[in-house]
Amino acid sequence: MGIVTTAETGSAIFAFDNTYARELEGYYVPWTPATVPGPQLVKLNEGLARELGLDPGALAAAEGVKILAGNSVPAGATPIAQAYAGHQFGQFSPQLGDGRALLLGEIIDRQGQRRDIAFKGSGPTPFSRRGDGKCALGAALREYLVGEAMAALGIPTTRTLAVVSTGETIRRERPLPGAILTRVAASHLRVGTFEYFAAHKGPEAVRKLADYAIRRHYPELAAAELPYLELLKAVAVRQAELVARWLGVGFIHGVMNTDNMTISGETIDYGPCAFIEAYHPRTVFSSIDATGRYAYGQQASIARWNLARFAETLLSLIDTDADRAVAAATGVLDAFPEQHAACWLGVMRAKLGLSAEPADDAGDQALTDDFLTLLQRGRIDFTKAFRALYDLARGKTDAISPLVPLADFAAWRQRWQARQPERSDTLLAAMQGANPCYIPRNHRLEAALDAAVDDGDLQPFERLLAVVEHPFDERAADADFAEPAPPEVTACYQTFCGT
Repeated sequence: MGIVTTAETGSAIFAFDNTYARELEGYYVPWTPATVPGPQLVKLNEGLARELGLDPGALAAAEGVKILAGNSVPAGATPIAQAYAGHQFGQFSPQLGDGRALLLGEIIDRQGQRRDIAFKGSGPTPFSRRGDGKCALGAALREYLVGEAMAALGIPTTRTLAVVSTGETIRRERPLPGAILTRVAASHLRVGTFEYFAAHKGPEAVRKLADYAIRRHYPELAAAELPYLELLKAVAVRQAELVARWLGVGFIHGVMNTDNMTISGETIDYGPCAFIEAYHPRTVFSSIDATGRYAYGQQASIARWNLARFAETLLSLIDTDADRAVAAATGVLDAFPEQHAACWLGVMRAKLGLSAEPADDAGDQALTDDFLTLLQRGRIDFTKAFRALYDLARGKTDAISPLVPLADFAAWRQRWQARQPERSDTLLAAMQGANPCYIPRNHRLEAALDAAVDDGDLQPFERLLAVVEHPFDERAADADFAEPAPPEVTACYQTFCGT
């Protein structure tokens, strides 16, 4: 551990072009990953590797595993620990940063998109705050599997390229095998990154960071008359869309702190995440969310709260007149609920099999709200209910009756059918693509992680991964994976920040 020196290895594996390290000196600490005693490749994401233009065979070979374990720094890499702050459960922490992570570098994928290659669990850094900087195997595999599930569901997300066990035992609530995951992201710019430099370095440091964010994620804004106000608007739009898509699959992030909101609009950090089963908007599974701040139904309002913190960092750049800057930023924030509602209505129209024409926003919103009320009143599984509605739309008349009491459902069904008397193949295809049959059921995920961690058995993990990688096509052989946990299991289920 210490200041980086780059070994001349791995040049055939990665072709780095590291703009963050090159253009934002002073926004990070150069650092090197800790060496580990016994690296073993646990899981390589071969499909993602090919998408990135990497050779899976080279990554799986001995030299590739050394790189993925942090024991060998490849040529062209500039490992850095990024600085950021964050509001955690509403309280400002002025210095967080990469306490167990390192940005190894950036590559250009086969689509010409710049992607970060970063470690998580690679040892302590100057931002570790007395932590060990390590990651447990179960937490790494959770991030891998849920990230792949979200990608298959079509939701913007960071993804895991590889998980490597380290041969170490790390201490959490109990001794656990250690691991390093390699995360791929559009970038690791966060609201908390802006908060750090606003708090510690001032407006010109924020301007430099904002200019970088625009070049990297929103190049069309560079010529705008008010580029920093437009940046706020663009990030707000992406977050409105992202949270609507989370809600559409019953996803609960669990820890929506400002350091976990990306500027790119990708989902990041799969610590205490979970998926709702019996529908209720106040559903919380995270063990650290005692007040329900980040409950399922609170996620849109929290996104707006986080955007307000982002806006505060940009005020002096938006306008030199403080009152005008506040008024302009407030306008963006005030528009967010309506933006999110429009995105949510779009998600729900697809889930309900409704066309956007003729436009009937109020009626479609009422249909949505009333169906969710039926689910909440009956404690009905969210994913199964919407999938059954899709089956009903394509002629399986007995699909929903085992789930929703007919007396409650009959009147709603009449309104639903009157709203869309005919459903074209296009509408049915959209409805199928909005209503997965398979999600990473919480009890299935925990069982798979327990088998991997306690028994060294990856078969349950691989089996579940294979199911959630293809979430929309119903398969008889996978019928058990569509079933929720028994209510008594879900009632006491908790997730943890386990890294």
